[in-house]
Amino acid sequence: MPPHRDEPLSAAALAQPGTAAPLHRGEPAPLVSDTPFVNRRDPARALGPDGNPAVSRRAPLWADVPDAQWDDWRWQLSHRVNTLEEVGAILRLTEEEVEGLSAEDKFRVDITPYFMSLIDPDDPADPIRRQVIPLGRELRAFTGMMEDSLAEDRHSPVPGLVHRYPDRVLMLVTTQCASYCRFCTRSRIVGDPSQNFSRKDHEAQLDYLRRTPQVRDVLISGGDGLTLAPKLFDSILRSLREIPHIEIIRIGTRVPVFMPQRVDDELCETLARYHPIWMNLHFNHPNEITPEVARAVDKLTRAGIPVGNQSVLMAGVNDCVNVMRDLVHRLVEMRVRPYYIYQCDLVEGAGHFRTPVGKGLEIIEGLRGHTSGYAVPTYVIDAPGGGGKIPVMPNYLISYSDHKVVLRNYEGFITTYEEPLEYEQHDRSTCRYCQRQRPEPGQRGVLGLLEG
Repeated sequence: MPPHRDEPLSAAALAQPGTAAPLHRGEPAPLVSDTPFVNRRDPARALGPDGNPAVSRRAPLWADVPDAQWDDWRWQLSHRVNTLEEVGAILRLTEEEVEGLSAEDKFRVDITPYFMSLIDPDDPADPIRRQVIPLGRELRAFTGMMEDSLAEDRHSPVPGLVHRYPDRVLMLVTTQCASYCRFCTRSRIVGDPSQNFSRKDHEAQLDYLRRTPQVRDVLISGGDGLTLAPKLFDSILRSLREIPHIEIIRIGTRVPVFMPQRVDDELCETLARYHPIWMNLHFNHPNEITPEVARAVDKLTRAGIPVGNQSVLMAGVNDCVNVMRDLVHRLVEMRVRPYYIYQCDLVEGAGHFRTPVGKGLEIIEGLRGHTSGYAVPTYVIDAPGGGGKIPVMPNYLISYSDHKVVLRNYEGFITTYEEPLEYEQHDRSTCRYCQRQRPEPGQRGVLGLLEG
C-alpha cells in the first residue's frame, strides 16, 4: 500500500526511477515525470502479446513462410492466389463463389497472401472477402450498366491520360494492381497485361503535359503505380517534377492496403525527393486497418506525405453508419484524412454492390455533427457519362430571402443567419489574382455564368 499523502516516502521509494518528490499539503502535482513516456494510442506502435510489434493473422497455408519472405513485397506479388483450387484451399467457398471463380470471362482475380489472410475463411459475408472474391452474379447485367461509366476514354487526348478537369489530369501508368477489386471502375482495361502502358505511352503522356501549361496537378493511378518497378516509377516522378507548371503530384493507390510491405524506406525516400506529393489510399472497412498498415502509413506521413482516403459505398461491405464511423475514426487515428465516399459506379460487374443514394445521405447524417469535422468525408457521385464528381449531401439550407438565411444543424435545430444589408463587392479590376487567372478553355462551367 502506498504511504499516506502526509507520510514521508521511504528511502526505497525515493530510489525508484520516476518517483516524484513528496508533496506537502497544497502543493500542485509535478507536470513532468522521470518515467519514459510510451504512447500506447499510436497504432503504429502497437505491440503484440510477446512484446514485439503487433502483426495481423496469417492463413495456415503460409504459417511456415519465414518473416523475411512474408515482409518482402516482391514475394507477396509473386505468390498471389487466383484459381478456384488455390482460393478453395484457404476459404470454405459457397456455390456462388465457385460459380464466380469458374467463370471463363470473369474479371481478373489476384489476391496477395497478406490480404487473403485477413478474410474469415468460414464467413461468406466477410467484408474483405466480398471485395476480392468473385460471385456468379457479377456476370448479370443491370439497368444503367456501362463499360466506361465515367467516359474516361472520351476525355483522353493520348492513351492513358484523362483530361476531364481544367487544371488537372489523371495519368494511368499501368493496368496492373496488387489485388483486384470486384467493383473496379476500370475493369475494361485493368488486369489485362495486353493493354498495359509502355514507356512510349508514358512519354506521350509527358509530352502532352509539357505543352499544356494550364495543368498544375497530376494524379497518378492505373492500375496502381506502386506496383511498377521502383526505377520506372522513380523516372516517371522525376519527369513530372521537371515540368515547371506541374505544382502537385498525387498518387492514388491501394497497394498499402493490399500489400503494406511495399511501403519501405526506399519508396519513402523516392517519394520525398519529389515533393510536394500527396497520396490517397482506399480503405472500405475497418477490418482492412492492421498493425502492418498503421506502420506503413506512419512511414508515409513521416516522409512528409499528406495522406487521405477514399471509400466506395457498397452493399454488404460498409453500408452502415456505425461501420463507416468506426472506419473514419480508425483512419484519423493513423493521421489519414477521410476524403471521399463514392457512390458505386454503374460499371459492369458491380451491380450487386450498389446501394440507394439515400443510404449515403444517411451515413453523412450519422457522421456530420456526430464526430470530428475532419473525420467527415465528402459523399460524391462520379457522374455517369463523364461529368466528374458531384457532391451530394443532406440539405442544411432550408430557405433564404434577400436578408435572411434559414439553416438547420445535424440535430434538426433550425436557426437563421442575417445577411449584411450593405456589402462592398470585390473589385475584380484591381485584384491581381483575378488578372492572372489560369486559362480554362471550354471548361468555365457554372462559374463562367456567374461571372457573366
